Amino acid sequence: MKLNLLPYLLMLLFLAACSVSSSNTEIPENTIPATVDRVVDGDTLKITMEDREETIRLLLVDTPETKHPSKPVQPFGPEASQFAKEQLEGKKVGIEIDVSERDKYGRLLAYVWIGNQMFNEMLLEEGLARVAYIYQPNVKYVDQFQKIQRQAQEEGKGIWSMEDYVQEEGFNEDTETPESSISEKDPDEKCQIKGNINSKGEKIYHVPEGSYYEMTKAEEMFCSTTEAEAAGFRPSSR
Repeated sequence: MKLNLLPYLLMLLFLAACSVSSSNTEIPENTIPATVDRVVDGDTLKITMEDREETIRLLLVDTPETKHPSKPVQPFGPEASQFAKEQLEGKKVGIEIDVSERDKYGRLLAYVWIGNQMFNEMLLEEGLARVAYIYQPNVKYVDQFQKIQRQAQEEGKGIWSMEDYVQEEGFNEDTETPESSISEKDPDEKCQIKGNINSKGEKIYHVPEGSYYEMTKAEEMFCSTTEAEAAGFRPSSR
């Protein structure tokens, strides 16, 4: 009796395709699994890792500001934040630590992998970040990053499309924003609501008219009370 092998061959092809697909989404072996809960801005994330919440500051890259306590929203800052949200929010990622784990604010310093791509590199490729904060011993990928940055510079992508915008110390706020880089979010908008975590671990936000606003040191800035509450902050009692 002749056997019909076609169904079995099709099944084998299907399983092989699934195997290839899953290998593309797996995180590298040298990373710690995590979930991105929220994007704060282009280079700062809130994640859940090993059943605890952490703030991640991407290593060796710097994106324009969107929520700095004393700076306005900078050109290409909203674009960097939106790119991070589209690529990372709600996704499973791999966290790779270099040598020194944390900065002076207690944030984890890391390279973030989404599948087989490193997000730090993706920002540089899109011209949405500059190579920055190069401090020993966390310099594992610095040469690789600078090569990617040079390519983005040559192509005039993103931040490199604006003459004299990228400076050694940061981004030049006096540079005129080209029309092509204006996002849906008003670049002149200032996020003025201060988010602070007190000694008891309570997340509290302060509005400009609040009694404690001036004396509060902001750990995060929000553009609306809705945004602050979505991040787990409650309003100040005064």
